[in-house]
Amino acid sequence: MTEDVYAFALKTTLNEIQNVCPDITNTFMFKENGEIIAGDEDTPEKTMVRVVDSFDGILEKAEAIGGIEGITLEASKGRVYVSKVNDTYLVTVTSKKADIQYVNTVTRVLVPTVLKLLEKISPTPLKNTLQLPEAKLEEPEPIEETEELTEELTTEKLEEETVEPEIQPETPMNQLIVENLGGLLVPSDTVRIDREILSQWEELYEGKKIGEVEIETFDGKMTQCKVKPIKSSKYEGKGIIQMPEKIQSALEIKKGELVRVKPIIY
Repeated sequence: MTEDVYAFALKTTLNEIQNVCPDITNTFMFKENGEIIAGDEDTPEKTMVRVVDSFDGILEKAEAIGGIEGITLEASKGRVYVSKVNDTYLVTVTSKKADIQYVNTVTRVLVPTVLKLLEKISPTPLKNTLQLPEAKLEEPEPIEETEELTEELTTEKLEEETVEPEIQPETPMNQLIVENLGGLLVPSDTVRIDREILSQWEELYEGKKIGEVEIETFDGKMTQCKVKPIKSSKYEGKGIIQMPEKIQSALEIKKGELVRVKPIIY
């Protein structure tokens, strides 16, 4: 796996963190040696560099006592958290009103899971990818081969459009955190998600009723089940999927883990 693919995967993860938890305003990651690995699309590179430089002295002094697992800074308008994942530091900036427990659940589940998957795919160490566009210029592709490939792909695209000109909406996929769903009258084949997500899906598919979803874990296990909106208002807008124990067991997951969820359209 190339370094730019690593960077893209991590940047996408950081953007998803902000989608799942809107109270998180900025996120980025850097190595112990100060190299910045990836940042969300809203955080300028110069800001990341300035923050890393400001932590250099603290991290160096911490080595004498075995290192730092986490730092929390309080400000008038928000908070800054620095947490360690293996040999990587995750910087998270939140608003003052952010639910700290929820923020920790999101960051401590999503980031380690993605890093673990990337390590399984390719054990190549992460490096600073901020200068990758310049590196690509040093090894240009042969012009003739590129032009031939472009022409071939363009021809295939035109043929596809001729056969099926009608554009279909891309199936949406949401990343949600597992929450237990139990009770005597709760069906074991049905999960519950935010009513707003269901409404967005139905609007995308021109009012079609969403009655089933496909759930996929980050280990590749999948299942299909019925879906209904969450009843409890305390879970609304939290990026939660309430799941019976039977479905959790089938997927080999538990409360607090992250799954991908998308609607099934017939």
